[in-house]
Amino acid sequence: MGRQHCAGVNIEENKEVNPLLALGSHFAPQNKEDYKEDLMFRVLVVDDDLEMLALVRAALEKDGHRVDIEPDAAAVQAERCQAYDLLLLDVMMPGEDGFSLCGRIRDEVDCPILFLTARAEDAALVQGFGLGADDYIKKPFSIAELRARVNAHLRREARSPVRTMNRGGVRFDMQAKEAFAGERTLPLTRGEYAICEHLALHAGQVFTKEQLYDAVFGFDAGGDPSAIAEHVKNIRAKLKAEGLSPVETVWGVGYKWQKNSVL
Repeated sequence: MGRQHCAGVNIEENKEVNPLLALGSHFAPQNKEDYKEDLMFRVLVVDDDLEMLALVRAALEKDGHRVDIEPDAAAVQAERCQAYDLLLLDVMMPGEDGFSLCGRIRDEVDCPILFLTARAEDAALVQGFGLGADDYIKKPFSIAELRARVNAHLRREARSPVRTMNRGGVRFDMQAKEAFAGERTLPLTRGEYAICEHLALHAGQVFTKEQLYDAVFGFDAGGDPSAIAEHVKNIRAKLKAEGLSPVETVWGVGYKWQKNSVL
């Protein structure tokens, strides 16, 4: 295959990867228990670019993950996706695109969904997060960034705190990663829940967008501030529907959970 260059990174170590042969394990698992115990996490990558699929797969397998790949978004069914710990979806694909796929499966899939996209404008972010995406990785990206973002989300999924917390009319079940207003479950995505939990745990403390991204997603290089801004916008809309407004903007700085809302 020769020397590959992707997103400005020389991936010489992957020069023997044949992307056509690499497509042999579409949806191999029927459920999570079908995997060998020595594999860390299960990841599905959906992209119509065969070379990108092979590259992403080789990169994530270096971290011990089991990676399945699929070039046809229309072939992805929600029940199959329930076997995975994380989904990586390209946005721009012929036929069904990543946004459409996310919207079709999100209600039945509990794992993080990350977009691979060259579309970083605000309208695209609003659309993606509105469909329930947890994060996005902008193209071009480095292999190091890809691995760091994916592993940060997977580590967060593996945490199992056993506490509950009440803040500003919101009850947090920190083991189930759910938030409630009274007896009603708030329809927060995983990313939105994590932001709320972090702010509520440190009520009264102001966090910049960059600090929030690093604290919630664990990616040291930080993320695009637009991602946090759109998450917070969605959080506020969902809390407002319950008559709650504990998240305050400190203009020019960032966000905080109002300390006087601590119960």
